[in-house]
Amino acid sequence: MAARTPSAIALPLPEATPTFVAPADWQAIDFISDLHLAASTPRTFTAWAAHLRHTRADAVFILGDLFEVWVGDDLAEGGFEARCVGVLRDAAATKMIAFMAGNRDFLVGDAMLEANGVTRLRDPSLIAAFATRVLVSHGDALCLDDVAYQRYRRVVRRSGLQRAFLSLPLAWRRALGRAARRRSDSLHPSRERRFVDVDADATRGWVAAADVPVLIHGHTHAPASHALAPGSVRHVLSDWDLDGNGTPRAEVLRWTAQGFARIAPEGSAEGDTAHP
Repeated sequence: MAARTPSAIALPLPEATPTFVAPADWQAIDFISDLHLAASTPRTFTAWAAHLRHTRADAVFILGDLFEVWVGDDLAEGGFEARCVGVLRDAAATKMIAFMAGNRDFLVGDAMLEANGVTRLRDPSLIAAFATRVLVSHGDALCLDDVAYQRYRRVVRRSGLQRAFLSLPLAWRRALGRAARRRSDSLHPSRERRFVDVDADATRGWVAAADVPVLIHGHTHAPASHALAPGSVRHVLSDWDLDGNGTPRAEVLRWTAQGFARIAPEGSAEGDTAHP
């Protein structure tokens, strides 16, 4: 976790951070992120779809980058993306499915989520369950040392620019999305790479402001659990890659009244493998 100089710009926790209160009868909540689903990742798609069908959890919280790229909700009208949305819709009929935007799929719209029974989760959000609260985020906003990305993020999150982009023909948006992926791949050719980590001071500031013992985030593709301060920890979610682009990896973080465990996707050949 990168340390910042005293002159670094502070990143306060948003004052209007929403809180989701889980029903009292829930037994388990799953967290996943960074699946980067695309037509070229059929094994990852299959493992994800199987987990959503077979998980024993009451809810699955997707903390960003479910899709490799999302250039508008008209993607859901056909092809691979329509299959993904169908999986979400079917799963949402039997359990809560919540979606938080990541840096690859921040153009997923509220109307599309609502039409398919998926709950929008703002970044960051608080979740209250099992007599405690945790803070969740995709994590990219905390990677302050990735200066070029933070500059890009501020630009592409502007609502006016997004409206202008979404008004373009789908073929143009797809081409622009492919160009953005090629640029990213040229800068970081290996999916085994480690992203810039979250900023230490900003992360501790968020956890202190939220008054919670746990932060859960993705984005960095470096799954691990780290102590932040006495009594507080951050759990970094795994990226998923089962299609030969690196070391096979797919992991779910499950939260129960007993705490947190890292498990293999349910319905997969590997079965569940818990870690302390």
